[in-house]
Amino acid sequence: MPSFKMSDKSLFAVLLRSPWWISFALAVVVGAACYKLFPDRFAIVGALSGLPFAVIGGIAMWKQRGIPNPARVDATLQKLSALSAREFASALEAAYASDGYVVAKVTASGADLSVTKAGRAALVNSKRWKAATHGVEPVRELSAAMEALDASQGVYIAVNALSDAARIFASKNSIRVMQGTELALLMKNATTPR
Repeated sequence: MPSFKMSDKSLFAVLLRSPWWISFALAVVVGAACYKLFPDRFAIVGALSGLPFAVIGGIAMWKQRGIPNPARVDATLQKLSALSAREFASALEAAYASDGYVVAKVTASGADLSVTKAGRAALVNSKRWKAATHGVEPVRELSAAMEALDASQGVYIAVNALSDAARIFASKNSIRVMQGTELALLMKNATTPR
C-alpha cells in the first residue's frame, strides 16, 4: 500500500513545526471569518471550516509536550557550559542513570561511557563537548571505539556546532549527535544551579 508523504513546505507541515497555539489561533480566525462571510444558512459550516487547523493544533500540542521553551534550553546549555569536565561527566552519568540506563565508564580512546537500556547499548563520547567547533576527528575516534568494543551505536555530545564533514560521518556510522534541545532534556534533572 502506498504511503502518504506530506511536503515539508505545505501549510500543515509548517504548522506542525510551529508552536501549537498558532494553529488554534488560525482555527478561530478562519472559523470566525467564514462564519461571517457565509450565508446565514451555511454559517455553521463556515464556523467549522477552522476545524482542520484545530486538529493540526492538537497534533502539534501532542508532539510538543514535554519540550522546554527555547529560553529554558538556552539556560540549561549555559549551565552545562559553566561546568568543569569532571562536573559535566558526573552530571552526564547521573542523567543517563536517572533516565533508566545502566552506565559504565569506558577506558577506550574515543568513548567515555557505555550506556545500556532495554538490551540496547551505545558508547558515549563527551570529551570535547564544550569545544568551539567539532571536526570529524573525534567522531572518527568514537567510531573506532565502537568497532573495537563491538558497539552498534554511538552518541557524540556537543554544545556547539559540528562541521558538515563530522555530521555526514556521524550519520553514516550509526552515531547520533546529541546537542541543543535533546541534550538539555537529558541533562535537565542532572544540572544544579551554581
